[in-house]
Amino acid sequence: MEWYEALILGIVQGLTEFLPVSSSGHLEIGKVILNTEIKDDISFAMVVHAATVLSIIVVFYRELKTLVIESFSLKWNSSHSYVVKLLISMIPVIIVGLFFRDQVEQFFTGNIVLVGSMLLITAGLLTLSYFSKDMNREISYLHSLIIGIAQALAVLPGISRSGATIATGLLLGNGRNDAARFSFLMVLLPIIAANLMDLVTGEFSSDSPVSVTSLIIGFAAAFLSGLLACRWMLNIVRKGKLIYFGIYCLIIGIIAIFAGA
Repeated sequence: MEWYEALILGIVQGLTEFLPVSSSGHLEIGKVILNTEIKDDISFAMVVHAATVLSIIVVFYRELKTLVIESFSLKWNSSHSYVVKLLISMIPVIIVGLFFRDQVEQFFTGNIVLVGSMLLITAGLLTLSYFSKDMNREISYLHSLIIGIAQALAVLPGISRSGATIATGLLLGNGRNDAARFSFLMVLLPIIAANLMDLVTGEFSSDSPVSVTSLIIGFAAAFLSGLLACRWMLNIVRKGKLIYFGIYCLIIGIIAIFAGA
């Protein structure tokens, strides 16, 4: 992987991880366009995902600090409840990661017809959420599990994780701010856990064909673009403008299907 490919793919990852357009889907399309070997990108994918995790921590530093501090209180409080909800939301994706990882990896072979089809699903979810009524319901334990199932389905390239989880929250009647905040925070531990698993199993190797320079450039690009996209996405959700991304996913999905057919 050349340095400019790492730069482009890092920016794509950072932007599309938070914007509801599917980072994995766009990375697959980007790899096909750039003719980058899919098998060479395990280490790179880990690095850019770590960068987006860091950008979430920076944006939500105060909220995370409060959650951590109050979670150590012996008296049950709202932070305890929120942390439990986050943990519940992680159950579906953890199950997928532990028992269906090999099957999921088979989808990441540059099949842009599949990516395009999944982008159409993302477009549908975003469109439905646009017409949903904001009842400003609190995210319940059941809602956490349902949103977690949406996150698990988003392991498929083309289904946007942020789009699926935020749209699901809105369809359940959760407030816009709450749905966006929960969507971003719920992904932290799964990504960290996945990267740690790769380190333990040896997936992240010093013998990776991706150079250290490319990894550093990809990390920096994903982190900086992630910061921008995360803050931008919070404003977009508050204003209820997800329909525009639904239209974008519809167009890109159709183009990908025809291009790969």
